Amino acid sequence: MSILFILFILFIYFVMPNLLKSVSVWSYMKTVLPRIFLFSIIGWFILSLSAIASAKELPEKPIVYFGLIPLYTPHLMYEKFQPLMDYLSSNTPYRFKMRLAKDYNEIISLLKGGSINIALIGGVSYIAARDKVDLVPILKPVNPQGKPFYRSIIVVRKDSNITSLPDLKGKAFAFGSRWSTAAAVVPLYHLYNSGIRLSDLKTYFHLRYSDSVVREVLKGNYDVGAVIDTTAYFYKDKGLKFIFVSEPIPTLPIVVRKDASEELVDAVKKAILGINPENPAHRDMLKEWGEEIRYGFVEAKDSDYEGIGRMVEYLKEKGVYFRVDEN
Repeated sequence: MSILFILFILFIYFVMPNLLKSVSVWSYMKTVLPRIFLFSIIGWFILSLSAIASAKELPEKPIVYFGLIPLYTPHLMYEKFQPLMDYLSSNTPYRFKMRLAKDYNEIISLLKGGSINIALIGGVSYIAARDKVDLVPILKPVNPQGKPFYRSIIVVRKDSNITSLPDLKGKAFAFGSRWSTAAAVVPLYHLYNSGIRLSDLKTYFHLRYSDSVVREVLKGNYDVGAVIDTTAYFYKDKGLKFIFVSEPIPTLPIVVRKDASEELVDAVKKAILGINPENPAHRDMLKEWGEEIRYGFVEAKDSDYEGIGRMVEYLKEKGVYFRVDEN
């Protein structure tokens, strides 16, 4: 009920009788206006109490911190993944806030310490994390073809004379984070399988973000780089050439701690699996999401990542650095 309606009722009931009996407008003004002012204050007070009571009846949603590995610079991460947080907040009983880890080890520490119960992580970081904390992969995104895979791509500048993996001996190589599946582990696995060790390279360096790898290659600071396919295709027309494309790799899993509440897990799965890219309304919404997550999701399981685990073990046997304290 609006305050104007309340005032109207009060005016009809209390004021009109006096108005009809009044013979002096000035007398009426002096007598009635204070009453109207008083009734206005009373009406405002009643409505304020009602609003406070309503607010108490609708408690704030509990906050859930959603962890993310640093695929890109912080600015790009928020641009690409905040829409997912907004969607989950609108379609579950929870309010989701992004918790962007500074590196792959921090996401593992956050999960282990219980600061976060849910996260989007890489395949390698999942393999590393599950040895330290009980995790369950629940969902994984699909690519534009509706398949839950992506690829690692090794890139050089268009004007480079490098055309295949054997040409990489004596070259400067830019990798992504040491624990990046697409930008480090998968390309290293294929280098070693091709008979090229790290010691055969002129130099190599691990950069934190895939887009940093591409920019360094385009600037000429490195001869070659390894990145996730979405980054490679984004920059392809800006002067890149692909010399190696990997086999399909299972996409980044959304994982939860094993002790996460069933209500949280069910709510997240229901909301995300309810996304239908064929639905025009959903399709328009997904245009604002990052390339890695804008085509929908399917359920995930631990066995999806066994192949990545075997790559990690192979590289360890070859003496490639995979210590817990490295990024």
